[in-house]
Amino acid sequence: MYVGTQYFGTSKIEMEFLSRHGVTHFDATVEGMDADTLARHREEAAAYGVELEMIHVPPMDSIPMAKDPQRDKDIDLFCQYIENAHKAGLRGLNYNFCVLRAPSGGLVQRTGRRPGRGGTTYSSFVLSEYDNDTLTEIGRVSREEAFERAAYFLERVIPVAEEYKIQMACHLNDPPAPVLNGVEKWNYPVFEGLKRFSELVDSPYHGFNFCCGVAAEGLENPAEELPPIIKYFAERKKIFNVHFRNIRGGLHDFCETWPDEGDVNMYEIVKALHQAGYSYMLMPDHAPRHPDDTAPEGVSSRVTQAWAFQFGYIIALIQAVENESK
Repeated sequence: MYVGTQYFGTSKIEMEFLSRHGVTHFDATVEGMDADTLARHREEAAAYGVELEMIHVPPMDSIPMAKDPQRDKDIDLFCQYIENAHKAGLRGLNYNFCVLRAPSGGLVQRTGRRPGRGGTTYSSFVLSEYDNDTLTEIGRVSREEAFERAAYFLERVIPVAEEYKIQMACHLNDPPAPVLNGVEKWNYPVFEGLKRFSELVDSPYHGFNFCCGVAAEGLENPAEELPPIIKYFAERKKIFNVHFRNIRGGLHDFCETWPDEGDVNMYEIVKALHQAGYSYMLMPDHAPRHPDDTAPEGVSSRVTQAWAFQFGYIIALIQAVENESK
């Protein structure tokens, strides 16, 4: 396994930033999903010794929200993206299957920010502070309905992924919760939900863009509960990428911290992945913010000290685990 990252472009500034911090693999932000555009970005990154492995598929709300007839049109488009990724030489595609959107329109529900070390602030969620009574346009959706929609999607796209040998990596809904705004999250309870989702279709190309932070957010005791969950899915080769972040707290009350100061011992996570034979990227995710730590104009907002720190932290943990096993 190795350090990676996400949502970077392939400009000189971004590629040199990754290269000088030891990051040689990534998931890019691109302006199009056609094969020529993907291949061009892959070639631009390769010129700096960085390998473009994955692409995030733009959200297609019609699919998880079952908005027909657009749903079938978007599934067909998704299948075209799989073929394009194959032509461009990518390893896989990252995607979200999220029925509920936040009031802001994003995929993540939060209630505010908390003070952190050195003047940084941490994204937080407290259920008692969240407007959980208001329904969205999609109304109430049960877990059963969410899984039916997921199966409808996966049964159509995974055979295409198998044909083109493209890994399909689904991100976990953030945060896991029994019910938010009338929608029962499919990944709660965490282990049961992920296990059921992973078994909707039987394929080595169906798995997770596994976010340690999101999984921890749905657990009562993340420090004890998270490592065996990761071990289970890593051993079954159901993890295609890892979002490597930590939290304080757990179900219904948490904040996202620096990786070295949360409740989860991230060394234990890396060790579990190593022992299970995981062989892909560990990526920083949702770094704490500081008003003085800003990216240059026109490039990824992640060209910052916060991301550089996390790259180094991940590299050091990987080296420690690998050295210990020799």
